[in-house]
Amino acid sequence: MPFDLHAYLARIGYTGATRPSLATLSQLHQAHVCAIPFENLDVILDRSIHLETEAIQEKLVVARRGGYCYEQNALFLLALQQMGFEARGLAARVVIAQPPSVPPRTHMLLLVQLEGAFWIADVGFGGPTLSAPIRLLADRSQATPHGEYQLQSLGEEWLLCLRRHDEWQPLYRFDLVTQFPSDYLMANHFVSTWPHSHFRHHLLAARYLPDGGQLSLENRRFSRYGTEPERRTLDDLRALYQLLQDAFRLGVKHSLYGVSEEEFIQAMTRLDSAQ
Repeated sequence: MPFDLHAYLARIGYTGATRPSLATLSQLHQAHVCAIPFENLDVILDRSIHLETEAIQEKLVVARRGGYCYEQNALFLLALQQMGFEARGLAARVVIAQPPSVPPRTHMLLLVQLEGAFWIADVGFGGPTLSAPIRLLADRSQATPHGEYQLQSLGEEWLLCLRRHDEWQPLYRFDLVTQFPSDYLMANHFVSTWPHSHFRHHLLAARYLPDGGQLSLENRRFSRYGTEPERRTLDDLRALYQLLQDAFRLGVKHSLYGVSEEEFIQAMTRLDSAQ
């Protein structure tokens, strides 16, 4: 099945221009992160994460599910390339948790060459992800609709940081070496099946709001940031299942990528027992 650009644009609610430009890239980027939630539900359900074009399109576009970086950024890359953008995939080492040693490359992001400059795009890093592209420049504060970011030069690598409480929090480090589908296939298998993977022990969901706010879920802890802040813990798994549909707009009815209430409760019960 070829990639259906029109279906993708309808999924993110985008009706603007598709000619490659910074304005188009920025508008697409924000529309994507506000429409398609970051989520790792399939990992919790012990389902395989498939990265073929048909699978990603069927899950994130047709079934109206979300996904994590390899699905989200692969989908965004397909759309950009079909519109004529010069874009390619990169890989990053996640350092947000300040690991004691150098971690493996387990995150996918995008590099876009546009109007004589390079831009970083990333719609798949969960809660701290970019909501707009930022230019590949060192030590320059760059504002997005949902946060302020900075890139720091580490010689042959770059470090992406997010401003939090007047400090720069490191998120991930990356170089500009092009990654191939086989690279992502291997990394995707690792993060979705390794027994100690964060994705296997935590239900995660995130979605930006067009007004600059954000929704976040970690296991049963739900947070809303912005003009109407809210924090609560959902002890009722049926209420949590409904929250994923109502707040995160998660589709659950698809024949292949749907998730029944019973499946969800069983998966969360297993997760709770393993804590």
